[in-house]
Amino acid sequence: MNYTLFKAINQNAGHHSFLDGLMVFVTKDALLIYALVLLLMWFIGKEKYKYTVVFAAITGAIALFINFVLGHIFYEPRPFVTHHVNLLIQHAKDSSFPSDHTTGAFSLAFAVLWRRHRKIGFGMLLFAILTGISRVYVGHHYPFDILASVIVALITSRFVYAFSSVFRPIARIIISTYNRIPLVPKTEQQSVSK
Repeated sequence: MNYTLFKAINQNAGHHSFLDGLMVFVTKDALLIYALVLLLMWFIGKEKYKYTVVFAAITGAIALFINFVLGHIFYEPRPFVTHHVNLLIQHAKDSSFPSDHTTGAFSLAFAVLWRRHRKIGFGMLLFAILTGISRVYVGHHYPFDILASVIVALITSRFVYAFSSVFRPIARIIISTYNRIPLVPKTEQQSVSK
């Protein structure tokens, strides 16, 4: 079933120039787009946005560490290693399970959503879905790799949100340190709710 779903998506690769270009762009630059969004939130938003950015970074780091562990426990060859696929971008022949790109994208999107920035979070979530699809489309992952990534991101983001009081001192130190740097945009200190 996993390979059947993979073929249903990947068989379109290499046949539609616009779609190929879009999927290659998303799969290569998704995390850069997320970084730009978070930087804008940090520099333009109020202090609560800075807390969101720090919590998103913590969520992403924990989720990617979980991926690292899972990739070593459940090694799965990439689709292009064991099958003939429409490979649009070359990739190392490391473990396919789960997808770091997808985990990173969903982790950041969920983290922003849980912090109640609905419009930004929803936009990031839609882009995360596109990122997951693109990873299959270009031939790098199976659909179940993507599903596992979404589950890792969801569990991790809920964990960080549920224990935000544990992580808040870290965020406070980072923001306080930033606010002491001369000549950078600053926001007034204020109490931030969970």
